[in-house]
Amino acid sequence: MSSEKFIQNKTVLVTLISACLIVIISLGIRQTFGMFYFDFSIDLGVTLSQFGFALGLQMFLWGAFAPWFGAITDKYGGHIAVFIGFIFYLLGILMLVSDYNTGLYFVTGIGVLIGVALGGTAISIPVSVVAKHFPQSNRTAAIGIVTASGSFGYFVSPVFTRYSLVEFGWESTLLIFASLIAVGLVLAFYITTPKDVVGGKVDDKQTALEALKEAFKSKSYIFLTLGFFVCGWHIALVATHIPIYINDRGLPEWCTVTILSMIGLFNIAGTLTSGYLAQKYSKKLMLSSIYLARGVVIAIFIFLPPSPIIAILFGVFFGFLWLSTVPPTMGLVGFIFGTKHIGLLYGIVFLSHQVGSFLGAYLGGVFHDLYGSYDYAWYISIALSVFAGLIHLPIIEKQVSRLQTT
Repeated sequence: MSSEKFIQNKTVLVTLISACLIVIISLGIRQTFGMFYFDFSIDLGVTLSQFGFALGLQMFLWGAFAPWFGAITDKYGGHIAVFIGFIFYLLGILMLVSDYNTGLYFVTGIGVLIGVALGGTAISIPVSVVAKHFPQSNRTAAIGIVTASGSFGYFVSPVFTRYSLVEFGWESTLLIFASLIAVGLVLAFYITTPKDVVGGKVDDKQTALEALKEAFKSKSYIFLTLGFFVCGWHIALVATHIPIYINDRGLPEWCTVTILSMIGLFNIAGTLTSGYLAQKYSKKLMLSSIYLARGVVIAIFIFLPPSPIIAILFGVFFGFLWLSTVPPTMGLVGFIFGTKHIGLLYGIVFLSHQVGSFLGAYLGGVFHDLYGSYDYAWYISIALSVFAGLIHLPIIEKQVSRLQTT
């Protein structure tokens, strides 16, 4: 990390803290939806395929709207994007506790409205705003801090949600979530998007369309986008289906809460470590190593005899790798293309992530309904790990000529 002052002024500090809290709320709530399945199944008649489709659609729309919210962030400011996103989030939660919460209404609430909401409130927009405040020397470390805050939400939310579901029921739990979202609406106005590029060459004349054309002419951008698809598949499959998988394997219910909490806890360490190391070492080699390591962890988890110890260790090691892809991925986008349109460009990369998420969540449920197990979903996950490990290697870690100083 650079020896220069990390936090340049009060505005940067307030924005960083607010972004962290926004991500905690948004991702913390999102992480727990899989824990509601059994209640939704009993009270609302939701099948596993329907649930997987709804969460898969949520993932897809999350990604589909991320570039649009990114463009809003780049032009008008992140506070506008986050505020709009939390409005959609609130509407989705309230629909789930209303009288219109079955069938297509269920899909609309948890799938469509919350999917759109995540595009403006989850990791991509807060991280994009923070990235604009930091020069290249400290940028991935700052990204790691925001990403790690989401991990804290991952750690706390499953424990609280399990307690709340038992003590108060799923409807009251969702109303508590609604109150947290209301806090997010206030926090939105405390994240400030800088008008000028921080660090590097100023490129104010480049339009969003020109930025897109420049990015898609780069093979490195294409490879990075394809690799992030795999990250989405992995995360959605685990987050959506681990409660059912644990039940299928005959393990106690507390293993689900423990796995999700361990993912959150150790992801804090993973993302902070990733953000720090990405300042010092090759980002593409880090990404390749992370994806290959995920394949190894998944293989050990599914091929060893099931036990609580193996389940907990899976949460620990997979948690360390969970969002550790984000700092080097976004760091590469910002380094290669600059930060003026980073919201839009990272939004496109994130769209690929969410296409993978949609397929991981949906096909996981389909495979289970067809074959009675998640075996094929896990096998695909391991194959995708190898694919992602290889596709990052040809990436060229070099700024586009527009940003290079002469």
